[in-house]
Amino acid sequence: MSATPPPQNHSPPPWEVVLLVSHHLDPKTLAVASCVCKSWCASMSSDNLWKPACASHFPSLSALQSTDPAVPYCRIYALGFAASRCRTHSPAKPRLSLNDLVFIVDVQSEDLRITTVSKPGDEIAPDPNGLFRFELGAGEECLSAMEIMDHVRITWIVALRRWKAVFTMMKYDGKASFIPGAEGWFSQELPSPGCCSNAATSGLVADLKLGFCSRRATGGRIKVESVSVGILSMARWRCASMDGGLRYLQNFLA
Repeated sequence: MSATPPPQNHSPPPWEVVLLVSHHLDPKTLAVASCVCKSWCASMSSDNLWKPACASHFPSLSALQSTDPAVPYCRIYALGFAASRCRTHSPAKPRLSLNDLVFIVDVQSEDLRITTVSKPGDEIAPDPNGLFRFELGAGEECLSAMEIMDHVRITWIVALRRWKAVFTMMKYDGKASFIPGAEGWFSQELPSPGCCSNAATSGLVADLKLGFCSRRATGGRIKVESVSVGILSMARWRCASMDGGLRYLQNFLA
């Protein structure tokens, strides 16, 4: 006759044991344990447990407690963890491609058109370094030549093929200095995408470059020889990536 097995004790461990063990758990295990029941959630969400984790992993965010003591440290840790995950995630591929776009640059002086460039994306050579910058060429034949110092109006537009949508990248109106054999640079901050685009900056700049050459037959006047465009990141002050530029444009065109 087999011996009767000893009765099993199904009572939960004393709270003293739970609290003692909780101090040795990592943040992920603490988060899982807080989902067991309401009592465990209250216990595992204690500031005494999460304050050291915040100080270790996200010390800059720990200062939030001093500004708003109502924010628990477990919430602060969750915010820091989510932000760090976002930084490591690769952004989604843009829905637009260069072939979907048409670049139009128009340069005028007073009431005279200097040059107009209209270039479909499939005729533009992509940048070998994968940056959002392009050489558009010289454009149409100039109808007028600019003086060395002149008033100029420059408009750069990006359109979807068949003119399904249009976005103005740059609209410059002012004085400019033109030197034969040199280059003229023009830049304008781009709006932030979204309904509140006037309330925040995008951190991006539309960049346009004109190359000039002299025309001896016109008494030393100069003309536009080349047009280049791109998008710059103000944070790094270098050209945005191709995907980054396309992702920005799809907010206005797609």
